[in-house]
Amino acid sequence: MNKILSDKVIKRLTLYHSILVDYMHKNIEYISSPQIADLLHIDNTQVRKDIALLKYKGKCKVGYKAYELKVLIEETLKFKTVKTAFIVGAGNLGMALAKYDNFESYGFDISALFDNCSSKIGKKINGKNVYDIKELPKMADKFGVKIAILTVPGAFAQEVTDFLVKSDIKYIWNFTPCVLNVPNNIQVWNENLIGNFLQFTVNLDEEKN
Repeated sequence: MNKILSDKVIKRLTLYHSILVDYMHKNIEYISSPQIADLLHIDNTQVRKDIALLKYKGKCKVGYKAYELKVLIEETLKFKTVKTAFIVGAGNLGMALAKYDNFESYGFDISALFDNCSSKIGKKINGKNVYDIKELPKMADKFGVKIAILTVPGAFAQEVTDFLVKSDIKYIWNFTPCVLNVPNNIQVWNENLIGNFLQFTVNLDEEKN
């Protein structure tokens, strides 16, 4: 990942990419920064600053060529570099993520799921096997997997995290509501679903007032 880009810029670039893909499906060749800004309800200046970081310039009064900008974002964010991950927790959320095929478009390959529930072990979800979590260390070592998507119940989040650390997992995408305690060499990204939902509802209440 390009360390020059902040997390906020990277997040916006992925949104730009989605818009560009949609434009290409509609056979629209060019897109302008005001069009991107209007779709995302952000300032046009911010869009131009983000794209300028990619060292790409559009045509005056025409805009950016959708295909070229799409490819440049993919190269910058390394979409073509495959990153293999395990889902840990084959509950409703884990299964939903396993069924999300668009991950592959961004170089994210979910190869397997893990759980400790006997009724789930041995099943397939979207072509991906569910294994006993006891098998994770061996499989992580065999296939060189360093990324885990954590979707277990909150009550077990830290216990499972400790197990992942011992299994040499280095990156954890945390979908649990817990703040995880990990060593300094482990990176955690927290997906705060409840926080995002509450922010959404607060904004709704403000609009009503």
